[in-house]
Amino acid sequence: MPVTQDPPRGVRLPRRERRAQLLDAARSVFVTQGFHAAAMDEIAVQAGVSKPVLYQHFPSKQELYLALLDESIEMLVGSLRDALESTDDNAERVAAAIGAYFDFVDDPDGAYRLVFESDLVNVDEVRRRVERADEHCAALVAVVIVADTGLSEDEAMLLATGLTGMAQTSARRWLRNRRALPKATAAKLIMDQVWGGISAFPRSHPRKPPPAAGRRSNDTSARPSKAERFANSERT
Repeated sequence: MPVTQDPPRGVRLPRRERRAQLLDAARSVFVTQGFHAAAMDEIAVQAGVSKPVLYQHFPSKQELYLALLDESIEMLVGSLRDALESTDDNAERVAAAIGAYFDFVDDPDGAYRLVFESDLVNVDEVRRRVERADEHCAALVAVVIVADTGLSEDEAMLLATGLTGMAQTSARRWLRNRRALPKATAAKLIMDQVWGGISAFPRSHPRKPPPAAGRRSNDTSARPSKAERFANSERT
């Protein structure tokens, strides 16, 4: 993630730039201290602004945290989407998807901790966001699985949840182990395990052609599935 360069104290910035500066400062404080120990005073000092300026943009510490959480989730979902869309080769798709998780936790900004290790998951607004992020990532993978295997949506979502869950927990374990293995080696270990299972499913038959113009079809396969609708929601 690009780091916003701090301007001299007292310089008036456009609202968008000031917001980005405040989020950068808050991220470093929340990641290192957690929500409960973090103080708005310290975030203001880190950003080089007064507390009133900070509160003009974020009326409460929780609102500031939620803005950071939303930004971090967008990063993860966007990276996973790009990985899945980067190739039509399914083995490469799986490798890219797993790599997206390893890259996400390896970001020195530590944004992954807000998504995967939040100390505020007992708050409904945080929990809902994290759960929705998990569902969104699984849905992105499930759409590909349905298209290429012909499995039902429920089956695909279960497999996709297993894939993304394994990628996430393995990446975090690799990081906690102080990167004892090279990242590419660690990601390939997980890819080989996942691909060994998912590649056993046969590719689906070609989709049926759409009905002739003016005719309505009762075939629901041509309609977007729940996973497709979810995967395409909030597309950035």
